[in-house]
Amino acid sequence: MASHADGRRMDLSDLVRRRKEELGLSFRALAAACVDPQQKELGPLWGRTTLDTLSQGGKVKPPLLHEIRALAHGLQLPLGLVQEAVGSQFHGIDTVWSEEGDVRALVEGYREMSPEDQAEVRAFIEARRTAGRG
Repeated sequence: MASHADGRRMDLSDLVRRRKEELGLSFRALAAACVDPQQKELGPLWGRTTLDTLSQGGKVKPPLLHEIRALAHGLQLPLGLVQEAVGSQFHGIDTVWSEEGDVRALVEGYREMSPEDQAEVRAFIEARRTAGRG
């Protein structure tokens, strides 16, 4: 949930850097593993240089869905986790979960909201969650 010096969000960059280290992969090995499981015939969809640039907080194009699937596969992470990081870094969209973790809302600029506004969003999510049970 870090930000770049110029205020850009770094969620995906941080995730890639951290997970690459956890897996003990080189950028070359990570790039080779970034294959979309639904379109294997396309081969690796991420280049070593792009992954390196991304992990260092450099500017890259927002990835498309098949590229996100490939990255999730390469990082050995759930697709939703990588999608959340993409949404935050490239679109300023935060995922806010209910207390039970069974309902989520995508909220633009949630982190920049006042604590009071954040509490209202969380209350709304909880109200929707409990309404869905009835």
